Amino acid sequence: MLGVATMRILLVGNYPLDHQQSMLRYSEMLRRQLVDKGHQVEVLQPSPIIGNLVSQPFLRKWLGYIDKYLFFPIKLRSYCQGFDLVHICDHSNSMYLPCAGDRPASITCHDLIAIAAARGQYPRQHISGTGRMQQRWILKHLIAARHVVCVSSQTASELRSLAVSTVQNISIILHPLNYSYAPVSDEEVHQLRQTLAIADDPYLLHVGGNSWYKNRLGAIRIFHAFRKRRMDARKTPVRLILAGRPLSQEMLDYIAAHGLADSVTVLTNPSNEILRTLYSGASALLFPSLIEGFGWPLIEAQSSGCPVITSNRAPMTEVAGEAALYIDPEDESGAASLIAERFDDLHTLRVPGFRNLQRFDADTIAQQYAMFFDSIVSGKINQAMPRVVSQ
Repeated sequence: MLGVATMRILLVGNYPLDHQQSMLRYSEMLRRQLVDKGHQVEVLQPSPIIGNLVSQPFLRKWLGYIDKYLFFPIKLRSYCQGFDLVHICDHSNSMYLPCAGDRPASITCHDLIAIAAARGQYPRQHISGTGRMQQRWILKHLIAARHVVCVSSQTASELRSLAVSTVQNISIILHPLNYSYAPVSDEEVHQLRQTLAIADDPYLLHVGGNSWYKNRLGAIRIFHAFRKRRMDARKTPVRLILAGRPLSQEMLDYIAAHGLADSVTVLTNPSNEILRTLYSGASALLFPSLIEGFGWPLIEAQSSGCPVITSNRAPMTEVAGEAALYIDPEDESGAASLIAERFDDLHTLRVPGFRNLQRFDADTIAQQYAMFFDSIVSGKINQAMPRVVSQ
């Protein structure tokens, strides 16, 4: 690549038994894109050795710590010597940074939500004593890093407030798509509708887990208020599809108490192909998160031609740009009224959504990473890289 010498780059990935699929896809995407740029790239991740000895989740979690924090650092220290640069793909593995020794090293910070919760910034969230210890450990090494990539301006701002002046270089490189989302045919959408037994009903789609900040119950509450307004106006009923983790008992109780069982469909851990079809057929993605590090579903939806309804706060506003309907995620009645008012016009967000995606081109972002790595290896990062790479 013009202006960037070929480098030998070691990417440190996540422990497979933690099942952090987005992080596993992220490290593989980065490897693939950098190889396409002509660099020699490997992904090294902790191997499940002790963790594979049991199937019980609680024991597997604790035995996995031996794999991650005892065995893997020994391997990493010797393995990284053959590379020009070591990059930790997930900030939750910041404790691996010292293993790079005298090798140049950097890390990607995806969000600071768990760290902030452990520091008491979200009083209603209970964090165990061991959880607080782990997050302090992560933060200690993260703010000692010399070179950090943040995936949004919001995350960079939060890191600067924590690190003050300890992190020497914070650059912002947005996420690209980590799967080839694109609109599917009407026939594929129809087939999935038949499978889910939802006929031709219009539907809103929520994608995410049950973490408090995902505001999944809030999405159900907003849908309930929106559905009532549709019914009062004698308009076509709309469904809600919840894709991701199984619902919590609190969510199930709310659905039952408000008579929503016939209007809500739950799809547990759908494949990327099914998710792409869900996006393609949806009237809109409903994504009322309270906080995010980035918010991948926003660009997944836009790339599939799905209009976006999301929170009127960063980083959602940064990621979705001008191609979204913004709501206050904590004003459920107001959000429902705005969605009801704009529902029939949401399709007008599709074209702006496709335009917004140009900022998340994987090839461009890989080039930004290559420039970032090259400037570290060459020792010219202060001159070669702006503080904000892409925004």
